[in-house]
Amino acid sequence: METKTERQKLNRIKAVLAETGHTGKWLAEQLGKDPVTVSKWCTNTSQPDLNTLFQIAKMLRVQVNQLLKETN
Repeated sequence: METKTERQKLNRIKAVLAETGHTGKWLAEQLGKDPVTVSKWCTNTSQPDLNTLFQIAKMLRVQVNQLLKETN
C-alpha cells in the first residue's frame, strides 16, 4: 500500500484553486460534489474523471493541461 509520500501527484487542482482564489468548498458546490471528494482530488488521494476535469477547467477558466502535473 502506498504511503502519503509515495503517492503519485497527478493533478494540480489544489494549486490552481489557490492561484485563482477559490476554495475546495466552492468547487464542490459548483460541481454538486461532496467536499470530501474534492478534498481527495486536492490531496491526490483520488482523481476526477476526464469529464469532471474538463468541467473544473471551465469553472476555473484555465486550460485543462494546467490542472495536470507534468511527468518526466
